[in-house]
Amino acid sequence: MPFHSIVKIALFLVLVSCTPSTEVRLQQFLLKGNGALKEQNTVEATRYFKEALRLDPCYVEALNNLGTIAFQSRNWEEALGYYDKAIECNADYLPAYFNRVNTYYELKQYYNARKDIQRIKKSKPDTAIVHFAEGLVATKVRDYDAALSAFDKAIALDSTNAEFLVNRGTVNYYRRQYDEAEADLRKAERINPAEGNIYNTRSMIAVQRGDHATAYAEIEKALRIDPDQPYFVNNRGFILLMQSKLPEGLTEIDRSILMDPDNGWAYRNKGVYYLLNGDYGRAVKLLRQAADMDSFIERVHFYLGMAYLKSGQQKEACEQFELSDKAGDQMVTSALMKACP
Repeated sequence: MPFHSIVKIALFLVLVSCTPSTEVRLQQFLLKGNGALKEQNTVEATRYFKEALRLDPCYVEALNNLGTIAFQSRNWEEALGYYDKAIECNADYLPAYFNRVNTYYELKQYYNARKDIQRIKKSKPDTAIVHFAEGLVATKVRDYDAALSAFDKAIALDSTNAEFLVNRGTVNYYRRQYDEAEADLRKAERINPAEGNIYNTRSMIAVQRGDHATAYAEIEKALRIDPDQPYFVNNRGFILLMQSKLPEGLTEIDRSILMDPDNGWAYRNKGVYYLLNGDYGRAVKLLRQAADMDSFIERVHFYLGMAYLKSGQQKEACEQFELSDKAGDQMVTSALMKACP
């Protein structure tokens, strides 16, 4: 999510004596730390920020920046500790709340993220990025009405942000409102045609409509913009599977896993590969792994149910079909449900 950022403040240092005051020294460490970050030297930046904390353990700018360094290294728990401490030191320090929302999002602690968003909205109700964050979190808990409302508010405050429109379009994709989704994507493309997620989402809409040629053409557009985006590579692999090009699809899915081993969608797609290839045991293992990584993953319970069914595990299959139905996948047929007690 794009609202996670290093705090940078303009510093005007005044020497009041031969020995700098504590406040001046704190600002000097912050300035040096931010300078190191600009040079992508996180080791030096961390050293400067920790020096600042030795002078003042509640120097919130240093705590926030250390949290951001940890976040960028995907050390979510460590980042959360720094943001918690910053907020403990100063309950009105909003940058730490913004960044803690981002961290809660990565940790899948969506209830806590929503609490922090409400706190931010009390102070900054007319900030578009707050409503955008609210929409992202609501999407993850499948509260699509709340997500649309939040994205509507973000767009009303900033109608020139293509990412807001793409995310509203994505929610409409999940709601199976494909025409509305495409309308948002067209608006986003007029604003920023270099936003790869426009074409990625279009490709997924085309898959749902059974138009795999268009889906492949759209994902290729996304990959021309960002060839190393693991989600795009993974989606190309899935489209190839849908085109019955199983070896080529597996190659792309495996490549995306190498790029991002934490992408549960890739394990879902690898499970789909083994399901289509008739290796139901491996399909169950991979699809179970994907569901454990992120229960939000679209249709993971349906595919897992099918793998269980093909393996002769009817009870487990029916449990997954029920979860798929609750998730709104709209994939479980009446014939499949009749097989369930």
